[in-house]
Amino acid sequence: MRGSVWAEIAGCFAFCAHFRLGQPAWWLIPGLASLAAFAWVLTLVNIAAAGRAYAAYGGVYVAASLGWLWMVEGRQPDRWDLLGAGICLVGAGLILLGPRAS
Repeated sequence: MRGSVWAEIAGCFAFCAHFRLGQPAWWLIPGLASLAAFAWVLTLVNIAAAGRAYAAYGGVYVAASLGWLWMVEGRQPDRWDLLGAGICLVGAGLILLGPRAS
């Protein structure tokens, strides 16, 4: 689901760029395509574990969003951003790798 994270962030950023940052309307076209790709990738998740996968995805999304903040927006995350993302990733790991009753 790694690709879906970037597709979702890029799609949302395209809308933000148009509506809040004054970019031209054509920015909505790749934004829509990116969000459609995001939705399609989510359909590839094993349905039996979709809820768990989507929950863990949240932690990955937080960390990827901070990567976007740094790489695309040019703003370096601070220690609180990194600590929060670390906590989210630990939570995602617990969701995915925690022992399960059979």
